[in-house]
Amino acid sequence: MNIKNIEIPHGLCLAPLAGVSDRAFRKICRAHGAEYLCSEMVSAAAICYGDKKTPRLCAFDEDEMPMAIQLFGARPAFFAEAAKRIAEGTLEAGLRIPAAIDINMGCPVRKIVSCGEGSALMRDPQLAADIVRAVKEAVDIPVTVKIRAGFDENSVNAPEFAARLEDAGADMICVHGRTRAQMYSGRADLSVIAAVKARVRVPVCGNGDIFSAADALRMFRETGCDGVMVARGAMGNPWIFEEISAALSGRPFTPPKKDEIVAEALRHLSLMLETKPQAIAIPEARKHMAQYIRNFRGAAAARGRLNTCEREAEMRQVLLELASENSEATPEN
Repeated sequence: MNIKNIEIPHGLCLAPLAGVSDRAFRKICRAHGAEYLCSEMVSAAAICYGDKKTPRLCAFDEDEMPMAIQLFGARPAFFAEAAKRIAEGTLEAGLRIPAAIDINMGCPVRKIVSCGEGSALMRDPQLAADIVRAVKEAVDIPVTVKIRAGFDENSVNAPEFAARLEDAGADMICVHGRTRAQMYSGRADLSVIAAVKARVRVPVCGNGDIFSAADALRMFRETGCDGVMVARGAMGNPWIFEEISAALSGRPFTPPKKDEIVAEALRHLSLMLETKPQAIAIPEARKHMAQYIRNFRGAAAARGRLNTCEREAEMRQVLLELASENSEATPEN
């Protein structure tokens, strides 16, 4: 999949997950084969109003490229100004310029939708197109958009909506096969993604229910999409990118052993602590650690202990004890 000048060999992308896709998680997924990364949602309005904390969400390292910064909002002027600051490197000293700007038109969370942002934009194709056009005029890097199948079952408009965005200048469109009303329930409708692919000429990335290589292959096969964007399926399982790559190349894939999983969880924890204060990193790490150990014996009890951890040493002890209890070593006779 090529997004203008961005080459994504197997079309393996990491989705923008609010509160999840931080620098540590992106680095872990990149190490396991994610070819294209996307930041957490960043408020265009917050950038324009000079919020001091927002630039931190736009920070990334060179080894994360190619990656996109995802903006959300509802005002074209704010989108254009925020995108321009990011793409010109003037948002904050030392911040790198991303490979692309992604526009969020798919977030289903109530506090976002109630402000007319995220998936609420799917009810206003004209405003959505105006936003894309404004960003395209403001930057020289590719502009991509993430959308849903529609707002609800009575307004599944993704194909027509995507065509409007393409006409406005979108360089790639990612489609989550659920409506906003579905949130994350039910199953993603692959036929909607296929319909978008048939309607537009720009690359289309499929998103929704990719938890294994088999899911990704089905997405490619049934939709004709150019790439797949993995979201929840990568939490606690960054190896999914290696698994998909192996399947696409006809190579065997060996799942990680329990001790390898814990070792990677600990590396993930260390990376979080490198970029965030412990008081922030530890609470945020709990959800990640719980996902890594979900298939372990004693996982429920360990999750309970993890949720009370306040320090790195405590969290490490819980994980190492669980690893020992789940040791796959063969005892000597």
